[in-house]
Amino acid sequence: MTDDRTPARPERAIKPANKRGAARLGAVQALYQMDVGGSMLADVLAEFEAFRLGSELDGEQYREADPAWFRDLVKGVVAEQRRLDPEIHRALVAGWPLKRIDTTLRAILRAGAYELMCMTIVPARVVISEYIDVARAFYEGDEPRMVNGVLDRIAHTHRAEEFGAAAQAGNAVAGQSEGNNDGPAGN
Repeated sequence: MTDDRTPARPERAIKPANKRGAARLGAVQALYQMDVGGSMLADVLAEFEAFRLGSELDGEQYREADPAWFRDLVKGVVAEQRRLDPEIHRALVAGWPLKRIDTTLRAILRAGAYELMCMTIVPARVVISEYIDVARAFYEGDEPRMVNGVLDRIAHTHRAEEFGAAAQAGNAVAGQSEGNNDGPAGN
């Protein structure tokens, strides 16, 4: 006897734990929509704030998002994209240009990089952890680890003081052993 039903894909935990987490998830979705659909910033902000943030998704009610955090993230990524993309590119493994990265993953990296570089109120380790969780909402493979690695490199460059002298020394050695002359050790 055969079962005609398609096996259900395991549900991933995409329910953010707090309002800022929900705002981060919404910001990534909005950035994706802008990138893929060519939507205008004002239109996407209005749509998400009116119909998506804190709304039901796939039959499940999601936590209300912090609308100010959402707006700041989306507007900031759009305004700073020319500054963010080279930073992300430098943090990627050689041979993986940002344009080659999946659109959703690119949105996650841009939002995370923006928050690390420009919204310094949240500790770097918390920001990285939050974006790993966002990546897990979309991916079951190695992508969350990639988000961790890229955002960690950006955090160590832009928020070195949060990681202490031992971490800074370790990064300098790692940068030299990988032939990376882009960072402070190469200057």
